[in-house]
Amino acid sequence: MLVFEAGFMAPSAIVAAIYREASVIWLFVSMGIVTAAGLLLRAVSRPRHHRIYAREGAVICALIWFLYSIFGALPFKLSGYIPDMFDAVFETASGFTTTGASILSDVEALPHWLLFWRSFTHWVGGMGILVFVMAIIPLASGGSAMYLMKAESPGPSVKKMVPKASQTAGLLYKMYIFLTVLQLLFLVLGRMPLFDALCITFGTAGTGGFSVLNSGCATYTIFQQVVITVFMILFGTNFSVFYLIMMGRIREVPKVSEAMTYYGIIGAAVALITVNIRGSYTSIGLAIKDAAFQVGSIITTTGFATTDFNIWPAFSKWILILLMFVGACAGSTGGGIKVSRIQVVFKAIMKELDSVIHPNDVRKIRYDGKVLDHAVLRGINVFITAYFVVFGLSVLLVSVDNFGLETNFSAVAATLNNIGPGLGGVGPASNFSGYGAFSTCVLIFDMIAGRLEILPVLILLSPHTWAEGSVLRGKHVRGSREAENDLMMSGSLEMELG
Repeated sequence: MLVFEAGFMAPSAIVAAIYREASVIWLFVSMGIVTAAGLLLRAVSRPRHHRIYAREGAVICALIWFLYSIFGALPFKLSGYIPDMFDAVFETASGFTTTGASILSDVEALPHWLLFWRSFTHWVGGMGILVFVMAIIPLASGGSAMYLMKAESPGPSVKKMVPKASQTAGLLYKMYIFLTVLQLLFLVLGRMPLFDALCITFGTAGTGGFSVLNSGCATYTIFQQVVITVFMILFGTNFSVFYLIMMGRIREVPKVSEAMTYYGIIGAAVALITVNIRGSYTSIGLAIKDAAFQVGSIITTTGFATTDFNIWPAFSKWILILLMFVGACAGSTGGGIKVSRIQVVFKAIMKELDSVIHPNDVRKIRYDGKVLDHAVLRGINVFITAYFVVFGLSVLLVSVDNFGLETNFSAVAATLNNIGPGLGGVGPASNFSGYGAFSTCVLIFDMIAGRLEILPVLILLSPHTWAEGSVLRGKHVRGSREAENDLMMSGSLEMELG
């Protein structure tokens, strides 16, 4: 995987050749270091078995994302454009996790090859690093590949669309590449410079948010902003919707309740914010345009900005904060808690209320016509609990830098949900450079934990993971992985609902 990361850096060299940038030498040095590290690890590794189960899948996935963030920071560090290693890792982790949070105050000072690498990490991380590689070569045999894909949620649904996991990965990437090329064509036809169009498309496809201009997306034309808005929302949609369309089963699309709810939330949020900010705009059309752009950017956790929504009325800002937590659809490139989980939580609340009112009734929670079993509900409860525990601890830890509550709260919300800009001192007109090394490490952890839906990172850090013969449920069952696999698979709603 590290050797593949060196390969991911290679396209930036082409950009450097086009713009004749001599500083690209540090890219080649970084590629050499990453390649050497990968070959060294491969030479010294002695696996006891080659079968990957849920536990191994989680550990491998979490380790790869931390290593990619560290080694991917080398071009920033060695070139001197981000001298501090903690800041360089923060910027890279923000890229791969498609967060879009930055410590840079002047992105236009970076050479083109480094801007390209910065944005390309969004595109690679959006669908998933492991999913990308599995679309090209088989990393594991049998059912092992599925555990790698499942651990790397919240990428597109890890439910098999076709019999083999590698074929599923390939199919997902075909849809991903098609939408990427389509957006690029629209932006180029809209007369956006090719370099800008490439970087913005990478950020939109991965729902990232890195811009190549200090003004973000504010200086682009209305047409270009509308194109970005539409594709942000598309990439936040469950990819199973595109699969149904591709297979000609268009009549089934309205039955995907998560997608319909997702679009409904976007429509309601745009309407409410438009009414709230109308007085600050010269026309209703401009108000709708900015409201739709920011709603699409926040709910899909992309993080682009056309205006400083930090100065919007409190009502509009709180709508955006709520959207940060809701997030996009399961089985998309977006982050957040996910619309499907929110739906199931509300159904569970209504079920409990009905049980109090009618204690003798036996009610089941249904989703898209299917009864949800206990494992799914348990997985959601575990995720929600772990999510808010990590969130609360993170806000407490970053408070050592003595920023205001709004800044710290939104900084953690923006990183854990992979959004990018927050409010206050980390708003769209500011950045995350004010945080010290300790808080920066906490926010890096939050970005990776949020991208992997928390459980794989917690499994990596759990002492039980490394105990011989242990399984995640706390029982010691040698030679059997059924209990371990059951708990891991129930931890992500995408695996059950697609």
